[in-house]
Order: sequence, then structure tokens, then C-alpha cells
Amino acid sequence: MKRLDAYWDSLNAISLLLLPLSWLFGAIVASRRWAYRQGLLKTHVLPVPVIVVGNISVGGTGKTPLVVWLAEFLRGRGLRPGIIARGYGSSAGNAPRQVLAQSTAAEVGDEPLLIARRTGCPMVVCSDRVAAARSLLEKGDCDIIISDDGMQHYALGRDIEIAVIDGSRRFGNGFSLPAGPLRERPSRLRTVDLVVANGEAAPAEQQMTIRPGAVVNLCDSNVVCRLDDFKGQPVHALAGIGNPARFFSMLRRHGLEIRERSFPDHHGFRAADILPADELPVLMTEKDAVKCSDFAQPRHWYVQAEVEFDESFKQGLDSLLRGIRSG
Repeated sequence: MKRLDAYWDSLNAISLLLLPLSWLFGAIVASRRWAYRQGLLKTHVLPVPVIVVGNISVGGTGKTPLVVWLAEFLRGRGLRPGIIARGYGSSAGNAPRQVLAQSTAAEVGDEPLLIARRTGCPMVVCSDRVAAARSLLEKGDCDIIISDDGMQHYALGRDIEIAVIDGSRRFGNGFSLPAGPLRERPSRLRTVDLVVANGEAAPAEQQMTIRPGAVVNLCDSNVVCRLDDFKGQPVHALAGIGNPARFFSMLRRHGLEIRERSFPDHHGFRAADILPADELPVLMTEKDAVKCSDFAQPRHWYVQAEVEFDESFKQGLDSLLRGIRSG
């Protein structure tokens, strides 16, 4: 049987059958946002600026590499960023938990572990973003907070909102959950500060390009190569992310002959998942690699994702940061 998200890219019988639930979901979301805007529900304002990087749909849009890029950008502006996240799939629950380099994905979630290791920033996960932020300020030396996801977590006050959308899939069939992929209606994008498109951008959107970076060995992170080194031989490609096709397409564009296998987003990998019967190299995303290092072999590699923006996005972000500081 197909997963529900397989029906979100088109108008079909399943999505139409679920439309009444979508209308109910949309009404609840709109009412909840209205209650926060009217002050009926409390929004907590923190003593440091907060930047929320989120989206209006479920599934992979490219938030994680943007958060990594943003942390380095802020450091380059003389700031000390800290990062919070929900910690999807972790055992953190309602208790704030610090993300350390030696943490496991089971403890803190795969994306937070990736972000913490790549950036070295202090990071806390918790389903309550306000509690996560307060814990971060108590434990970490930071003067600005990045919230990975949380656009719909209105209890957390924010100074800048950056929405990320998939440039190719856009908004799917345009329906709200569960008939479609939308958490909020596309009109919500008119209220954010910056709209980033991963891939092809529409007018008023900023284009984000994700290119492959270093290819790192899972058994020894000091062993690094390039994608070009895998040309001329078949390789296995594994991905347990929101949009595995994007990863596979990127590998093919770079001339690799891949044997692909996709898994659900946040898949809990086991050794059998990454050990095909042959001895061919196995390439995976960095997000998947943090869950596979304990049972990896020297033939296992992950591809780092690097983000590129044009100067207009950087200038727009600089302008927003100046507005925060002057305010």
C-alpha cells in the first residue's frame, strides 16, 4: 500500500476523500494563529533575537543545510548563534536536551545531530521551543537563536522568519494535511521576511542552490574525496530524507551510475539496510550517515551538502539584522 504522501502531488480520489479533514485542519490552524495574534494565547519574547527557518509544507525542502549556512553567516557578522529544534524522532520529549557531538540520533534526532556536528554551535532540542530556547540561553554562550523549523510554533516570538519551499514540487496538490502537504496556506508566505526556493525560484523568492561538497568516509572522517572519484563504476545510493529523488538526481547529474534505494524520512537504519550483498561503494546523505556510523564499513560514504546564495539574499539578511540591532 502506498504511503499517504504519495497522493500529495496530484488531484486524486484519495486526496478528495480526505478533503473534509483538510478543511478541519486548516480551520484549526487559522484559528490558532488568530488567537496568538489577538493575544488570547501567549507569545514569549526572548532577550535575544530569534530567527525561525521553517516551511508551510511537510517533507524535505532543504531547511537543514540552510540552518548550517545561516549559523556560519551569523558568525561571520560577529554574532554567537545558538540553535534550537524539536528533535523529531528523538527521546528528548518535553525535557530540553543539549545536543553534543557525542550524542546519538536516538537521543536528539538525526537533523539536530548533523547541525551540531557541522556548526559546533550550542544546540538544544525539545518539543517546546520556548523551553528549548530558555535552556539554550542558560547553558550556551549565544546572542542570537536560530530555530530549525517552528514557523507554526507561535508561542515562540521571532524577529525574522525565513520560509523554505521546494522549487520543483512547490505546494503539491495545494491541499492542507492530510489531503495534501500543506501545514498552512500559501498566503502565509506573504507574512514572512524571506522566501527561499530550493531550486527554481519564482518572482520575489530567493534561489538557494545546494551543491555536493566533500564526500566523507563513515569509518574515518579524515578520509575525504570527491564525487568525481566515483565515476566509471556503479555505486549504491541510499536516502532516508523528505525528498530522496533530489539526492539521486544530484548524483546522476554528476555522472554517477547509481543503484538507488529510498527510505522514509527519519528512517531508523539497521545494518542490513546499508549492507548490499556486493562490495560496491555506498553513498548516502549526511543526515542518514549520523545513524549509520556504528555499523558502517570502509566502503560507506556520505555527501556533504553546501549551500549557495546570490548577493541579494545576503544583503536582504544583513538589512534585517541591522533592523534588529537598531530596534
